[in-house]
Amino acid sequence: MKAETVTAMCAVVIAVGSLVVSVYQAHATRQHNRHSVRPILQLHRGWPEGGRAGIRLINSGLGPAVIVGSTLAVDDEVIGVWNALGVDRVRERLPVRPSAVTFNQGEVIATDYEQYLLGVADFDPQRHAEVEELINRRLTLTIRYESLYGGEGYTAVLRPIP
Repeated sequence: MKAETVTAMCAVVIAVGSLVVSVYQAHATRQHNRHSVRPILQLHRGWPEGGRAGIRLINSGLGPAVIVGSTLAVDDEVIGVWNALGVDRVRERLPVRPSAVTFNQGEVIATDYEQYLLGVADFDPQRHAEVEELINRRLTLTIRYESLYGGEGYTAVLRPIP
């Protein structure tokens, strides 16, 4: 083999190797960018006596969450979505009307968001027993969301305590 042929083959191998590294680096950068804005929605129950109590939604991720949809069910019967109409259908069953925060499809939940979705301001175990029972044992809430990139299909679910 001539020196020119060897040099040309080495140049081709180096070029192909550089292309492979570039493609891998671009993929890794895209993955990193997606993870750097990933929202993490969490649903928590809390019952501090004398304090704010109920269902709390927290975005503890690194980016905003875009709401794709939600499902609200009581005793495994689907009531609807987590909007004013659906929540009012749940609240009308209770002797004490808890406060509510609702959202619609397409709404954006900011990073560091923390809000009670359904709760009472001054929790008293006797006075709010039915609210606590509903939230702990009967209510199921599913929130479907995505990052700003879209298409991930994340969910946050609050299930009844067995």
